[in-house]
Amino acid sequence: MMMLVTGGARSGKSRHAESLLSQYPQVCYIATSRIFDAEMAERIQHHRDSRPAHWRTEERWQHLADIITPHNDPNEAILLECITTLITNILFASGNAQEIERWDFAALENEVNAEIDALIAACRACPSPVVLVTNEVGMGIVPENRLARHFRDIAGRVNQKLAQAADDVWLVVSGIGVKIK
Repeated sequence: MMMLVTGGARSGKSRHAESLLSQYPQVCYIATSRIFDAEMAERIQHHRDSRPAHWRTEERWQHLADIITPHNDPNEAILLECITTLITNILFASGNAQEIERWDFAALENEVNAEIDALIAACRACPSPVVLVTNEVGMGIVPENRLARHFRDIAGRVNQKLAQAADDVWLVVSGIGVKIK
């Protein structure tokens, strides 16, 4: 089973995703964040500290099919957080941060889609329940800069693809999850 949990920043997505897996004795938490500065290090540490101690953590943002496999223990659920951070990591790993105005966003989106397609296939083949957390980025105004506009567009299309593939989709607003699929 593949579940998608989406919502805005600080909407309660993480808490809701964790609650979906509360009946599982074991959880593999896949963290896609990378530490780029002190603030991000603090955020990551806060997330680490808030997770149950018995959860297994994998820190990875690419090649997720190496962790989500047909050989996973069906009694160990998987929580991947978060898709939008994964997208950011792919964009900045593949594009030169000093030359954002020259980025080929179509090619970068192809790279993102290859990773997402592999992730969907891995989730479908995995006997464990998999919960994916993503940010809903399309409910605000059109961003003023090129990178933010392309990021919003790519993330929006990825979220649509994941929602289509997911068995269940949850929208979380103000800490309340509403099942929309």
